[in-house]
Amino acid sequence: MSDGIQWLVGLEGWMSSVVFARGISAQELALRMGGVLDGATEPITDAEVWDLGIEGYRPGADGDGVVRVGECGGWSFALEYGDSTGSDRLDDISRNGVEAVHYVPMQEHPPATVLYARDGVSRCGFGLGEELWRWGREPDLLLADLVAAQVLDPDGVTLLASEEENFRDTYRRTLGVVERRFGLSLSPAYLQEARLPAYAVRGTPDMHIGRA
Repeated sequence: MSDGIQWLVGLEGWMSSVVFARGISAQELALRMGGVLDGATEPITDAEVWDLGIEGYRPGADGDGVVRVGECGGWSFALEYGDSTGSDRLDDISRNGVEAVHYVPMQEHPPATVLYARDGVSRCGFGLGEELWRWGREPDLLLADLVAAQVLDPDGVTLLASEEENFRDTYRRTLGVVERRFGLSLSPAYLQEARLPAYAVRGTPDMHIGRA
């Protein structure tokens, strides 16, 4: 059974983001995000990333950004840590016919966000729980899906979640739309015990764990 991506809503204490890309390898995804060829560590776990000496914020300068990359369900993915580049480079990641989805898992306020790019262009994006405000070249790309999932009224500007509904339930409905529309899946193991190669994509982290 597919793990999908709705389980990402339940993550607590893991504030990094996820970039999915269809049409390129995991290594190419890392390179488009700022990694260098032959720059991968040996496969490491989520916990071992923090042994790389990541400094996520430096006053007046870039922080360190690291990604662990892999493939699942026909998509490559990059798990982002520190001051990573997914938000800045999504259009470039999607160049030459590639599709890219970026999920930023914030807790309620500001909301988590989903952005979709294809062929070098940001197509649509919105905050979860704030789907009435949509942007991109095709802001209504997922409108029919959001209406069918009872996230939005057919007018496109009326949210259907009650004030009493927990934000995680609201988020799950929208992530379900994204999951089904693009066929996204990610095993929880990748944020637990699984080992994946890591690349530095920004700053100067200490990538001392070894080279693949």
